[in-house]
Amino acid sequence: MDFTGLTVGYAITGSHCTFEEIMPQIQRFVDAGAEVVPIASHTVMTTDTRFGTSANWQKQLKDITGNDIISTIVEAEPLGPSKRLDVLTIAPCTGNTASKLANAMTDSPVLMAAKAQLRTGRPVVIAISTNDGLGFNMANIAKLIVAKNIYFVPFGQDNPTGKPNSLVSRMELIPETCFAAITGNQLQPVIIEY
Repeated sequence: MDFTGLTVGYAITGSHCTFEEIMPQIQRFVDAGAEVVPIASHTVMTTDTRFGTSANWQKQLKDITGNDIISTIVEAEPLGPSKRLDVLTIAPCTGNTASKLANAMTDSPVLMAAKAQLRTGRPVVIAISTNDGLGFNMANIAKLIVAKNIYFVPFGQDNPTGKPNSLVSRMELIPETCFAAITGNQLQPVIIEY
């Protein structure tokens, strides 16, 4: 895959347990020639967890991309009119973020970036990570999966016996899904064995 000359918006929401998996994917975009614009939710910018500190994750994002993190709604809004992003990925995308996107709520920089991208007819790629994907959030995932210009990183149940409602995308497929989305194609199969 060659992303030379392309700009990838990489939006991160609070599924902290997947951050270790996504950092190498961001590096893959950079290595493939993309400019990567990092975007982070309030939770990412302020919350320390057993998976790492906010400061550490922010430093990694800045070091890998060489860009400052878009962390406010005001900073994210111009992404639409400027048509700066060739593709926006929300990876990981929590159930909370998927729910709000499916129901037209724009209360974070990540959601504003998605709204801005969609209003110019450009692709948004979702890498779902939610403990409630086969629960109440399935309705929201269904709304998004049939929406124009929204694409999903292939996903499946990550722990069918311990967490039967949990769905997680195969994070290593983020660049491939984005590459396909730029040409208007959904990477297949969408539903996979995790």
